[in-house]
Amino acid sequence: MGAEVSSVTDLSGDLAGTYRRTESSGSTVDPAVVDADLAAVLRDGYVILPDLLTPEELQDIRDSTAELLNLKGRNNFEGHATQRIYSVLNKTRSCDRIASHPRVLALLDRLLMPNYLLSMLQVINILPGESAQMLHTDDGFYPLPRPRAALSAATIWAVDDFTAENGATDIVLGSHEWGDILPVESAERQPVIMSAGSCVFFVGTLWHGGGANRTDAARLAVTAQYCEPWLRPQEAFTLSTPHDIVRTVDEDIRRMLGYSIHPPFIGQVDGMHPKRLLDNDPEGA
Repeated sequence: MGAEVSSVTDLSGDLAGTYRRTESSGSTVDPAVVDADLAAVLRDGYVILPDLLTPEELQDIRDSTAELLNLKGRNNFEGHATQRIYSVLNKTRSCDRIASHPRVLALLDRLLMPNYLLSMLQVINILPGESAQMLHTDDGFYPLPRPRAALSAATIWAVDDFTAENGATDIVLGSHEWGDILPVESAERQPVIMSAGSCVFFVGTLWHGGGANRTDAARLAVTAQYCEPWLRPQEAFTLSTPHDIVRTVDEDIRRMLGYSIHPPFIGQVDGMHPKRLLDNDPEGA
């Protein structure tokens, strides 16, 4: 980080020398498409992005996660009849496309500050008999009062079709604009119905929860969550992800794992850009 600084205003810009800020692949998406997606998000708190994954990509996710789905939730929030895979990047490359899909990044580029971070990547499999998850917001653990702009955003990707009966994510329409109130038990939960390969994108202030699975088949999904670059992510990726994997993933994911700087110095390591760790670690520790 070696740019000249003549006033405090300069500190809000990119001071990096060798590792300048990189543009996300969201810039490749038609601006008219992004405008329409963003308008829906700002109006409703969410938008469904249909058919973004191919059947082959979906099958790859199913095949690579099947043997990893061996634990059920530890409490009624995780779901006693729900299986989850954490630290997904360390276990399979099949979900990379989900974490850095250009259509999603294009929205994040509009909603969050540059160099926003991946906060969580998780596989969720709701088994038959699971009850509805309690309603919650994904940035509710950041202690800033509402109403306010969202500090995060999330996607939930349907690997299986989402139906009203098999545990489709429920949302409370318009709740992203609520103040500091909790939804009542009678709050109208609307299931997000979408085909496999689609995702629902929503802001972190939207009240939502997994639905009950009243069928005899599991409902597989992947969620990727993101946060402002000045916030602490849910998963400490810089600790949990080995450097050899960081080198393997694409530049969008690498940046979102924390190998980036929020101006002027947030994210630095020994006063330097964190990407230098990858240059100075030839053994991939």
